[in-house]
Amino acid sequence: MAASSRSQVLSLYRRLLKESSNFPSYNYRTYALRRVRDAFRENRNVEDPRALEQLLSKACESLAIIQRQVSIGRMYETQRIVVEHEPKKLV
Repeated sequence: MAASSRSQVLSLYRRLLKESSNFPSYNYRTYALRRVRDAFRENRNVEDPRALEQLLSKACESLAIIQRQVSIGRMYETQRIVVEHEPKKLV
């Protein structure tokens, strides 16, 4: 894999993780983080440029979907569940 491809993949991976961690719902957040990590681990040995390009385009589409879902989730937030920590209050 070329250095530019590797940096693109890592950048996309970080963006997906960051955006997934913005889900207001604990269940969606943990699911999205797990799916992103699993998908990248599963495909980390892909060397074929065509397959890599398809995977990158699919990941970009997933990023757009996650961004939309985070926006929608923020409009309709619910109460936090027991497993979630309360956000720190600034004094």
